[in-house]
Amino acid sequence: MGKIAEGVAETIVVVRGGGDLATGVVQKLHHTGFKVVILETEKPLAIRRTVALCNAVFEKEQQVEDLNARLVTSLTECEACWNKGELPVWVDAQADSLNELKPLILIDAILAKRNIGTNRKMAPITIALGPGFSAPEDVDVVVETMRGHYLGRLYFEGSALANTGIPGEIGGKSAERVIHAPASGQVKHIKKIGDSVQKGELLFYVGDQPVFSPLEGVLRGLISDQVECKKGLKCADVDPRVVDEVDCFTISDKARALGGAVLDAIFMIGHQKERL
Repeated sequence: MGKIAEGVAETIVVVRGGGDLATGVVQKLHHTGFKVVILETEKPLAIRRTVALCNAVFEKEQQVEDLNARLVTSLTECEACWNKGELPVWVDAQADSLNELKPLILIDAILAKRNIGTNRKMAPITIALGPGFSAPEDVDVVVETMRGHYLGRLYFEGSALANTGIPGEIGGKSAERVIHAPASGQVKHIKKIGDSVQKGELLFYVGDQPVFSPLEGVLRGLISDQVECKKGLKCADVDPRVVDEVDCFTISDKARALGGAVLDAIFMIGHQKERL
């Protein structure tokens, strides 16, 4: 299989999902020199779009910190991106492009809290983030995503901690800061990510239904207005902290921690397989 450390520049890594946490993983891989391609759905549901490379699906290109992503439709376009130091984003929810890409490494960073199709046959090295996967049955290693003492822990046997269904606490608020669609319909923005908002202030519409801020704070996440929501879908997030303490435009500490954990996993697995 060759030594990964010596062949990083020619090693293709497929990352399934391009949300805010996946973007932290992609940054670490890109900085290390891997050829990274992000596979996404036709309508990504990320709400923290300002720090999510998947937003390139809607905007054709997306910049997050020093990362520049571009929407592509072929392996040839992927190669063109890599040659320019860019990150290709390919709409391919079923990962049909794997036959062309032939990646050495595949990372499931969809964060769906369940396995929606990733398996060890997809690449020589497979890694998954969060609950819903078991190692070594589904993938080579599972990465813990729950905040706290075990964030970033690698499971070579077993699974990550079960999803609690309770959002992480920010500024003393948890579930009350997250907004779910009150109805099904097309999203129409009134406010934008980064805006200061008051409790009860109109943020956006879902169809004809107005959606108001549950808290005073900063609108930290807001689903794309190119998405047609289903009732109950997570579609926004208000950070209750004062504006000077909220950063809506750089990668989070959690995302960076997961990126480091994934790099750790890649080299650990690579060295283990080389000894076999």
